[in-house]
Amino acid sequence: MASVPTPVCVITTVVETRPRGATVSSFASLSLHPPMVLVALGLRSDVLGCVRSAGRFALNVLSSDQQQAAEAFARHSDGGFDKFDGVEWVLDHGLPRLGGVVAWLACEVDELLEGGDHCIVTGQVIDADHTLLPPLTYHRRRYGTHSALASGA
Repeated sequence: MASVPTPVCVITTVVETRPRGATVSSFASLSLHPPMVLVALGLRSDVLGCVRSAGRFALNVLSSDQQQAAEAFARHSDGGFDKFDGVEWVLDHGLPRLGGVVAWLACEVDELLEGGDHCIVTGQVIDADHTLLPPLTYHRRRYGTHSALASGA
């Protein structure tokens, strides 16, 4: 699967007034009517339990200059490390919205479906925003970005 390029996102939620988040690369649009997305979280992920508890989550699609945030949110939050330290963010619809992202989606959990060592979380989009920034992508275990091909003559 490393040969399949993916957008890099940070899923965020709030539990007991504390922001929680994790880097994900398994994210996709699911439905247009109603607008829905899906994201896969590891069954051992702390954030899966938080999303399950909160019943809501946000997806922050990172921009090409946010590799450091992707790496910070990919770490386990043990040893007192707070993934939100030094990261610009605000609460929007009661969910953490990271600054400088390509897109942001606020979602209500629709379904949780276990598959192998992951759980597929489907969410109905309740609000969304986007920018024209280039996205951060992950391909063959390296970060990069997307660039459009020159249009044919």
